[in-house]
Parts: sequence; C-alpha cells; structure tokens
Amino acid sequence: MLLLAANAGFGGYGSIIFIILIFGLMYFMMIRPQKKQQQKHQEMMNKLQVGDKVVTIGRLHGVVDSIDEDARTVTLDCDGIYLVFDRTAIMRVDHVEAVQPAASTNDAPTDSADQKADDDPETPEKDDSTKE
Repeated sequence: MLLLAANAGFGGYGSIIFIILIFGLMYFMMIRPQKKQQQKHQEMMNKLQVGDKVVTIGRLHGVVDSIDEDARTVTLDCDGIYLVFDRTAIMRVDHVEAVQPAASTNDAPTDSADQKADDDPETPEKDDSTKE
C-alpha cells in the first residue's frame, strides 16, 4: 500500500521535472543562440566605419559616407545617391582592409627558411651514452 502511494506522489514531481527540462531545452535551443546573434550584430555595428561597404535589410548595397551617433543614423553612398538609414537597417558590413606592402610578404619566406635551417635533423647532436 505504501509503495503505491509513493508512486502516485512521484507522478506529480515527474511532470514538474519534465516541464523544467522543456524550459531548459528551449533556452539552449532558441534563446541562447538568439542572444549570441544579437551580440554579434551589436559588435558589428560598433565597428562600423566610414568607407565600409554595407548591405541593408532591404538588400540595398552602398558605402558608408557618414555616421550620426546622436540620431543613430548612417548615410550611405549608393552610386552617387546619398540615402539616410537607421543603424538598425544595416544587415551586413564588409570592412575595407588595408593592403599590406609587398616588402613584408617577401620577408616571410626568408624567416621560415632560417627556422628550417635551425630545425634541420641532419645536424649532429651530442649523445650522452657514448661517454665512457
């Protein structure tokens, strides 16, 4: 008799545990990825600079001409037509990277060649076992 009463009481706790498990699963499957995506988008907006190529949520491509932090707007140059958008309308940013000088690319192979010479396995090494 006692065993049947214990099993009936566990059924109530089982459903509460199941509900908690469902909420935990929803958090890790829906809420957490959305927060990560929002943080990534906010970081992208913080790095926005004049001269960056951007795409708006309406799929309009342009180059950032000016940024107004107070009004939270950005002015885009779209082939000579200047349009003002809210910063939230920017979907994607393609940052313009500086071109590296050609001289620095020529230095890299010589450094790796020097490193290979230092790591050459054919160089004789002292063996402590031959000392007698």
